[in-house]
Amino acid sequence: MPENKAVTYMGPGKVEVRPTDYPEYELKDGPGVNPANVGRKTNHGAVIKTIATNICGSDQHMVRGRTTAPAGLVLGHEITGEVVDVGRDVEYIKVGDLVSVPFNISCGRCRNCKERNTGVCLNVNPDRPGSAYGYVDMGGWVGGQAQYVMVPYADWNLLVFPDKEQAREKILDLAMLSDIFPTGYHGCYTAGVTTGSTVYIAGAGPVGLAAATAAFLLGAAKVIVADLNEQRLNQARSFGCDTINVGEADPVEQLQEMMMPWKPAVGEPLVDCAVDAVGFEAHGHAGEAGQERPATVLNTAMAVTRAGGAVGIPGLYVTGDPGGVDEDAKVGTLKIQLGLGWAKSLGFMTGQCPVMKYNRGLMMAILNDRVEIAKNVNATPIPLEKAPEGYKEFDKGAAKKYVLDANGELGAAA
Repeated sequence: MPENKAVTYMGPGKVEVRPTDYPEYELKDGPGVNPANVGRKTNHGAVIKTIATNICGSDQHMVRGRTTAPAGLVLGHEITGEVVDVGRDVEYIKVGDLVSVPFNISCGRCRNCKERNTGVCLNVNPDRPGSAYGYVDMGGWVGGQAQYVMVPYADWNLLVFPDKEQAREKILDLAMLSDIFPTGYHGCYTAGVTTGSTVYIAGAGPVGLAAATAAFLLGAAKVIVADLNEQRLNQARSFGCDTINVGEADPVEQLQEMMMPWKPAVGEPLVDCAVDAVGFEAHGHAGEAGQERPATVLNTAMAVTRAGGAVGIPGLYVTGDPGGVDEDAKVGTLKIQLGLGWAKSLGFMTGQCPVMKYNRGLMMAILNDRVEIAKNVNATPIPLEKAPEGYKEFDKGAAKKYVLDANGELGAAA
């Protein structure tokens, strides 16, 4: 069997590229594996030779020590690659297929999967609905920041690219289909972004930039991206977004000044829709910009959205945060102004993006040159061995989406 190396979480602030087992069609005991999943047979799975596997902000939460992730956990849930083996129960996926792997693992059989709510599959995680590769409390499925990874329920989960040659030419764009592009799209779609919408997006990291890209794809007239990081705001401006630096002044006041020419006949100059692409490690705005304020983004999103609008919340929130600013935050209890949201009749949508609901349509947009997602998020390939450096740079706020070249196959894209 080929050798296999993987990016492994070794403790707060530390990741290493280490040898790991070649995938088998059975879940073995190991760091983070739910005991009820040990020995689980996966003859319905396929082994993927990884072409591209991305560093995600959700991974960064674990690496910072902000979750209960155990040392030794193989990281990575954004996977694009080539099928090199299939289990005996696989009917339609073939060796040689180039595929995108949705980050949420789903069975295709339970009620939620049949209703396209694949982010909360009922059968893959014994602890709670929903699962993902290489993530804390998600059942213990081995992560994909590796040269090879096993994908269960392959016929159901894998999105096959129709033309291998074309797919390789657009591989950096297609690598965004496993998570951030559908996740950003989900945030906008559930917030009601449509033709002519005005949209506020909190966060100019990769998910925020993907959400801004999705907003334009959905027909938004004006997209305003807010962040503390000027380098990331520059990236947002590079493809037509307006921006707000929330460290400089109250974002509500900045937005109202920006929106005055768009002020409706009745009411305040507010946006139609808002998206939280930050999550639970949010920092304060204006005078509190250097302090962690986990509810700030949600409260600001409610404040800037018009009555009757909606807020999409793809940003990650957790039930266990050892580094939380207080005892409430450590268990995911935040001081959210729910009364404000109620008074304005706002809609809310939270949780994992059900990637399979959107990935094929977004693939077609990429293949037909309707969107340049890799350019917009500044997708930057680096060798697998450079993953520790990539994590450090990303943690410092680099305006890049790091793509790990697991097997040296990104070619011209690198």
